[in-house]
Amino acid sequence: MKYLRIVLLSATVLGLAACQPKASTGTAGPAGSGAGAAPVATVNGTPISRDFFDFYARQIAGRPADQLSDTQRNQVLDNLVRGELVAQEAGKEGLEKTVDTASLLELSRLNVLEQAVSGNYLKDKKPTEQELRAEYETQVAALPKTEYHAKHILVATEPYAKKVIESLEKGGKFEDLAKKESMDPSKDNGGDLGWFTPDRMDKAFSDAVVALKPGEYTHTPVQTQYGWHIIELVDTRDVSAPSFDTVRQRLEQVVQSKKFKAYTDELMRSAKIEKTLPAVKKAEDGKPEDKNAADKKG
Repeated sequence: MKYLRIVLLSATVLGLAACQPKASTGTAGPAGSGAGAAPVATVNGTPISRDFFDFYARQIAGRPADQLSDTQRNQVLDNLVRGELVAQEAGKEGLEKTVDTASLLELSRLNVLEQAVSGNYLKDKKPTEQELRAEYETQVAALPKTEYHAKHILVATEPYAKKVIESLEKGGKFEDLAKKESMDPSKDNGGDLGWFTPDRMDKAFSDAVVALKPGEYTHTPVQTQYGWHIIELVDTRDVSAPSFDTVRQRLEQVVQSKKFKAYTDELMRSAKIEKTLPAVKKAEDGKPEDKNAADKKG
């Protein structure tokens, strides 16, 4: 896992990862590394430690620093020096104290420590075959059982949608009306959306599709956040679940994620937590009230 990303990567340094084969990313470094080792560089009085240099080299080149050529090691070091110089400039300009920057730094700290704790907690908790099979059955049971092939015509208002429906009822062809009236990019294909499962669509749209039989279209416009739809169901087909072996790696990730989630849930239960976040005042229409707008009213 990557604990660090320095964004000031030169093209040459980036090329290290491309031209070098991946090697072990263990903790072994050059002789003399460690807390007592001399720094590899000093930038305006600020040292760059050998441990940090070795760690960064492994992240960038996929191998310890002592396995790089002198030229490559100097390129990696120059990149760290450049990063330190820019960080020092940020300090001089007070940028690290701005709300956004300070928040990003804190978020980075939380993310790094979460990854460290996760790796340490899960290192001896590899999913068993039984756990993987159970998760597979859970995932398969939650999969949609049917895929739908549909077309639609999207317009801006309900009255206009009703006029399109009237044209269909008078014998108009769905594809022709889609090309002429729809404001969705699918109009170029006659409104054809291809095959999809209901979970991929807006709920109102999916509910309308599921209620249709192949060849039918909605005689009442369907509203979503995008506008008003007229939908025609072309066909349906059964969804086949992927085999266990093809999703095994993903299942391992899911099981591990659930184990760590259970661990953090327990931390939440055992911690003393006091929430002081103020409630959002609701306006009469049920939406959060704009405090500035309320002040203007006053």
